[in-house]
Amino acid sequence: MKFAAVLVSSLAFASTVVAQGSHIGYPKTGAVVHKGKKTTVQIVRPNSIMGSTEVGLVLSFQYCQKPNPCPPANNQLGSVLFVGKLNPQFHEIPGQPYQNFTVTIPNFDFWAPGPAQIISTRFHLIGAGPAPVLETNVVNVTLKN
Repeated sequence: MKFAAVLVSSLAFASTVVAQGSHIGYPKTGAVVHKGKKTTVQIVRPNSIMGSTEVGLVLSFQYCQKPNPCPPANNQLGSVLFVGKLNPQFHEIPGQPYQNFTVTIPNFDFWAPGPAQIISTRFHLIGAGPAPVLETNVVNVTLKN
């Protein structure tokens, strides 16, 4: 009986964390980004009835050396493009709160065109406890000159 209560509590917490989860709305997977050029990264945080306190957001760019796969984003961020807070707002009704960030893709000569990742790493607190949550989202893009 005690195990069932713990399991139900854990599942409720996990579903709450998922409901608070953000994602990269733009660029979409497969988008092309250009070295040295500005691009918009949109972070979407769905609305929720449970409180969430934003602590910090890191946007980064990871070049993926061919033929190797990209390194795991939760272990290596690559070049940091933005560090600050996430403050998503409603822009359309109906819609989800989001915030756009304009970042510049690094322009390193030794990066050949090819696969790369845009990574968002968000730290926030949820609930009355509160509980700390670190989440990482990745979108795979193609780097061009």
